[in-house]
Amino acid sequence: MLARLTRSHCLTLALATTLTSAASGADWPMWGGNASRNMVSSESGIPRTWDIKTMERIKWKAEIGSQSYGNPVIADGKVFLGTNNELMRDEAYGGDRGVVMAFDEQTGEFLWQMTHAKLEAGRVNDWPEQGVCSSPAVADGVVYYVSNRAEVLALDADGFRDGENDGPYKDEAKQDPTDGDVIWSLDMYNDLGVFPHNMAATSPLIVGDLLFVNTSNGVDESHINIPSPRSPSFLALDRKTGEIVWEDRSPGRNILHGQWSSPAHGTAGGKQQVVFAGGDGWLYSFVPETGDLIWKFDTNPKESEWKQGRGDRNNLIATPVMLDGKVYIAVGQDPEHGEGVGHLWAVDASGSGDVTESHVVWHHPFRRTISTVAIHDGIVYAANFSGFFHALDLSSGELLWEHDMLAAVWGSPYVVDGKVMIGDEDGDLSVLTAGRDMEVLSEINFGNVIYSTPVAANGTLFIMTRSHLYAIAGD
Repeated sequence: MLARLTRSHCLTLALATTLTSAASGADWPMWGGNASRNMVSSESGIPRTWDIKTMERIKWKAEIGSQSYGNPVIADGKVFLGTNNELMRDEAYGGDRGVVMAFDEQTGEFLWQMTHAKLEAGRVNDWPEQGVCSSPAVADGVVYYVSNRAEVLALDADGFRDGENDGPYKDEAKQDPTDGDVIWSLDMYNDLGVFPHNMAATSPLIVGDLLFVNTSNGVDESHINIPSPRSPSFLALDRKTGEIVWEDRSPGRNILHGQWSSPAHGTAGGKQQVVFAGGDGWLYSFVPETGDLIWKFDTNPKESEWKQGRGDRNNLIATPVMLDGKVYIAVGQDPEHGEGVGHLWAVDASGSGDVTESHVVWHHPFRRTISTVAIHDGIVYAANFSGFFHALDLSSGELLWEHDMLAAVWGSPYVVDGKVMIGDEDGDLSVLTAGRDMEVLSEINFGNVIYSTPVAANGTLFIMTRSHLYAIAGD
């Protein structure tokens, strides 16, 4: 179950330039930092070690919940993250709920939260005790995310602390300074018939005035039947209004399990494109403004079979990374299905139609993963669920080195300041030298599972465990 682990018409909008890394001293406003989803930062002065017990280098520490999976994002002087309601900061919002929290970036002061009751169908759609698994995305003072109820929401980054009720939505149950302020929302479950399996967990992608999400449409409790094959799997919204720009249901009846990946954006063959990882194990590339299909790629061998963890056909949970006209992604399954054979692909994104046979740049045999790769200085860093961390040559896919984490890996590698960092299920955060020769610089245990990925912003490193968020001071 991953959670222990979104009227076609044209809209002409300018698309933002895709960066390959976050600028030094910059915010980290979405999953991956930017639209390419490449987990690389240009921050400098980020430490290689710190001390959790003595709080050496720890600027602040905030309690968040008991199950936290998505990444924190940092924008406009605030940190935003998803978690569950175990902490119950407000007794008016009791019980099992999904929660998005906002903190002051410098001090860790709790600012506001938005909570969501669980879906009535229970674990088939909204697994108990799992909160909001979506990493938010922030632009122009607005926080976008997908709730545990499969709602796409836009919230005022200031909440009700500014004393204003923004947007067309005015019906918030409470409007205290510590409450979230909804601008607009789209209910994919009730309005679009989407049937999320176990959890809606996609992280929104912002490109100009467009917002892209994977809906998490999937199978029912039988793990065979797909209740809503005609409901969309991929959505493009006008982020100012929440209006649907286009929708696509390509996986349809071929969905294997669920659809928990997140889209990426880039340019190849002179075309801007948005790339989705489908629940059928295929990559799909679309024209961002219209939803017209550009190309598709099957990430599984044709002879592979789907057998709910026992077979060798996999779906896609990792987020594709689009860089220099190519897409990089590895296949995987729900961690409850266990370990198994997988594949890591580099795909030339300049083609059209079915490019499965024609546009493979390289293929690396791999174990199943739910992690997104990071690419820097000619090296692809990739971790699998079995706990093996690989560095590969970007051009050839040749293995440069392998590091055994000795624990399952749920998060993704992160490259910053000459180092590559990654957490594991034992609560260890490993810091290695970024380069062609493997060197472990430090290993810090946080005392709780690390399901998320480290992020750096404005000279500070942020590490989130299941229960706490740490801000670690740079040099």
